[in-house]
Amino acid sequence: MIQLPVLNNLDTAEDPLATLVAREVPLDQRRPLPMSREEMEARGWDEIDIVFVTGDAYIDHPSFATAILGRVLEAAGFRVGIVSQPDWQNAKDWQRFGRPRLFFAISAGNMDSMINHYTANRKVRNDDAYSPGGRIGLRPDRATLAYCQRSRQAYKGVPIIAGGVEASLRRLAHYDYWSDKVRRSILLDAKPDLVVFGMGEDIILEIARRLEAGESVKDLRALRGVAYAMGASETPPEDALTIPSYEAVCADKHTFAEATKLTHNETNPYNARRLVQWHDRQAVVVNPPRFPISEAAMDTIYALPYTRQPHPSYREPIPAFDMIKDSVTIMRGCFGGCTFCSITAHQGRIIQSRSQDSILQEVRDMTRGESFKGVISDIGGPTANMYQMKCTKPEVEAICRRQSCVHPTICKLLGTDHGPLIQLMKDTRETPGIKKVLVASGIRMDLARRSPEYMRELTQHHVGGLLKVAPEHTDAKVLNLMRKPSGDDFERFSEQFLAESKKVGKKQHIVPYYIASHPGSDLHAMIDLALFLKRTGYRPDQVQDFIPAPMDVATAMFYAEIDPFTKKPVHIARHLRDRKLQRALMQYFKPENYFEVRRALQQAGRTDLIGGGCDCLIASKPPKEAIEKRRKKANAQLVEGKYVHTIPGSKSAASKKKKGKGKGKQKQSRHEPGPGYRPDTRKARNK
Repeated sequence: MIQLPVLNNLDTAEDPLATLVAREVPLDQRRPLPMSREEMEARGWDEIDIVFVTGDAYIDHPSFATAILGRVLEAAGFRVGIVSQPDWQNAKDWQRFGRPRLFFAISAGNMDSMINHYTANRKVRNDDAYSPGGRIGLRPDRATLAYCQRSRQAYKGVPIIAGGVEASLRRLAHYDYWSDKVRRSILLDAKPDLVVFGMGEDIILEIARRLEAGESVKDLRALRGVAYAMGASETPPEDALTIPSYEAVCADKHTFAEATKLTHNETNPYNARRLVQWHDRQAVVVNPPRFPISEAAMDTIYALPYTRQPHPSYREPIPAFDMIKDSVTIMRGCFGGCTFCSITAHQGRIIQSRSQDSILQEVRDMTRGESFKGVISDIGGPTANMYQMKCTKPEVEAICRRQSCVHPTICKLLGTDHGPLIQLMKDTRETPGIKKVLVASGIRMDLARRSPEYMRELTQHHVGGLLKVAPEHTDAKVLNLMRKPSGDDFERFSEQFLAESKKVGKKQHIVPYYIASHPGSDLHAMIDLALFLKRTGYRPDQVQDFIPAPMDVATAMFYAEIDPFTKKPVHIARHLRDRKLQRALMQYFKPENYFEVRRALQQAGRTDLIGGGCDCLIASKPPKEAIEKRRKKANAQLVEGKYVHTIPGSKSAASKKKKGKGKGKQKQSRHEPGPGYRPDTRKARNK
């Protein structure tokens, strides 16, 4: 059996994290990284080596990238400062620590800023989970661009390293849902010196050490896990695979789909090739991904002295922290390869797990926290039950280009043993001070059903009454496009879960999550889903609406209207009015959705589902609530100056400001009311 490399680069097998030591610091003596000059000087520092600029509030918890990367650099002896949610209208916040000695590290935050700001209907979200008080408006749209620009303005010549989900998934030409066009690589728009894609602990440490040793940013271009833009006079590496240019993918949707296929075929770090994409006369180069980090490195990273709290300067609760403060990350990566999910593209397909000793030590540390109540809210990762699972044939893994290890069937070479996870769950709940250990991460149902012992362990000890799972749909064609198991898989899992719960005398329920408007999903598919929900008694409280995120395979389907891998046509619910009907069908039981459901059934020719029959979704006569809702909407449309919602930056908003105030075109703030558009216009009525 061969041994595949971990944590490697192109030139050496040396592990940048191998020399890190996690110092043991009592919880009450731990300090967050400085966010102000006063905090910097209190540490006896006269300058900062690396300044992190992030669109999220700074939470010193190992569930947040800024905290992890900052602590890794601190453990290596570097001085790190945090600029969290700065005022991007000027460069003052970028200058609070003085000129950074090595570089600016730029990130839009834990999410792409456009997904963070806008719903699938392109409406402004009401809250931001990563901001104090859940307030919106504390980061700009396309935050990476603004942050890189201010970094250059603050101190010329300081290297700019961009990373995080936004930069990572926009490193090549990509479809942008909010502007409804293909945008250039973020390297050409934001102009950072390098983009680090994927998880970045090892590479950011290597970048820091090599810059400190006197190397230039150009000397770092050979590193795995980085992308960079070349000058017009430079020649890209000869060993690179050239994918269709920006101009080509803009001109032809089928070419865009082909570029997506080529990109996703080069995601296995053991055989991925370097990519080149031309943008006019400039080449964007994307090196192969980093190799996965070792278990020892994972243990060191999670043993660093995090305070596990938001920075003390915050006076309002941060929703994202409240959700994960008592959770434990046991692994990263996902081999599911779902086409609508960015986890595999960002964290990688290879599972990287912590040792059980490391996880149990973190649990023991949590029990010493004053606010800890004895309940671990989640023990998992991107998926709850992939812990320590890997390919059993490394020599095959080294050449494999399969997009998913579990679709269309579970690979026969995939190790699916739940034994280590079962033992970890038992040891965790038996730790002194622990009352309950819950599993809130998504369960991969097809894997879970392979282990009756895991199902018993899960149902007997680790479900707090409700278990969240994500079957996503019931239509076979849609599920195939998603790379999800068949609908029968969910039904068999549900039967097994309920049977195991009954054996231990517990009344527990499953909460399934479904997606509306995913590529391939038409009204007929959604009607079948609604009928399934009625037959089984599930009534979703929330509806997930498909959002085309940058770089996802499903996004290429949405834009090109074909499957990038088969080139077969795919039905797309492109218009907002069509998406509205699909959402309503998923919640057919809500009286206020009556007229939308009726319209959907009429359009699909399924009026047989309107009436009093046992299979009918809605009655023949509308309920009072539906009539009242329609009356209120009609009245609102007749009132002059009454607006339903605002589209930031829209032409109508700008024109009304100009007409009303005489100040010309102005940028509209997301967190302040604006003129919006009139709901009684023809365009609004059509929606």
